[in-house]
Amino acid sequence: MKSVRDFELKDKKVIIRVDFNVPIKDNKILDDNRIIMSLKTINYAKEKGAKVILMSHLGRIKEESDKEKYSLRIVSERLSELLNKKVIFVASTRGKELEDNINNLKSGDVLLLENTRFEDLNGKLESGNDKALGEYWASLGDIFINDAFATSHRSHASNVGIASNLPSGIGFLVEDEIKNLSIALNSPKRPVALILGGAKVTDKIGIIKNFIDKCDYILIGGAMAYTFLNSLGFNIGKSLIDNDSIDFCKDMLKNHKEKIILPMDSIVSKEFGVDIKLKNNDEFDNDDMGLDIGDKTIEKFKNILDKCNTVIWNGPLGYSEVEKYSKGTKEILKYLSDKEKTVIIGGGDTASAAINFGYKSSFTHISTGGGASLEFLAGEKLPGIEAIDK
Repeated sequence: MKSVRDFELKDKKVIIRVDFNVPIKDNKILDDNRIIMSLKTINYAKEKGAKVILMSHLGRIKEESDKEKYSLRIVSERLSELLNKKVIFVASTRGKELEDNINNLKSGDVLLLENTRFEDLNGKLESGNDKALGEYWASLGDIFINDAFATSHRSHASNVGIASNLPSGIGFLVEDEIKNLSIALNSPKRPVALILGGAKVTDKIGIIKNFIDKCDYILIGGAMAYTFLNSLGFNIGKSLIDNDSIDFCKDMLKNHKEKIILPMDSIVSKEFGVDIKLKNNDEFDNDDMGLDIGDKTIEKFKNILDKCNTVIWNGPLGYSEVEKYSKGTKEILKYLSDKEKTVIIGGGDTASAAINFGYKSSFTHISTGGGASLEFLAGEKLPGIEAIDK
């Protein structure tokens, strides 16, 4: 697969699909990690004399009023600071103003156009990979580079649409993602542990099926653990349950009981944030909600992980955004950060937890893509990557 290194970039208009979908509150960027992760490819193209055209989405655009809070203008200002160079921001996704600004670019200039999902107000043209929109955006450049791994599991006009119409390659971020996730998927050093958390078992069925014969242990926490426990007959009270996955859980536990490791105890509350108690699996009341793994489970997980050389983790082990329910996730992150193991952290909430709790540089790889990393590890093809390969 071609990368940005394989092209002569000087004086070329290079469209780079980046992921600037950052959290913003009160007109302030709360976490600029995704912007920082894009800098290597942007700087490379800039230094090679490219005329850099950046495209990204931000949030979901459902109505006209969403435009104000999801404009990329604030991102262009932060990017200018990080590049130490003025980024040209164009507050449109098509039209004469955009075309004129692109045509006036000089080698080494960087331009960011407005949120690609503004096009979704016209009938989901971006997220529906509208053919004409993809062709139009492709007409603005000479080369396309996909460096937005987090959206590569989606077929959008700004990735698949453009790649279908221009010479294309991947950026350094996507290259790094593919390399590290492929090692975890195809040639991990055993024993291998897969840690799974999050809400729904349904979301993880693909990765469980793909890894059940490749790994030695599957440690299950988060809300999805209570669906597994329920399938064994435990009273889980008011804990979240994925009813559609009960039969799948029963089948997995019947055929792979030596590999699947479930919690022994939980932090429970009768109401969210109050009446917090530590209970064993057989002690739940009908109105208890399980919201984190307990102390016995933490130690059990550590003992198993101690035997493993490779750990792949997707999904927090509790409601980790809230301090009272974050101990399980924090303790396992801390434990793994101190060990010489290959540790791959899936994107989304798991990556956010690792970074927010101070472990940004502690692991082999922290993926930038939640859904994308999940689908990649489940062995599924990612349209945004497949379009480059073709």
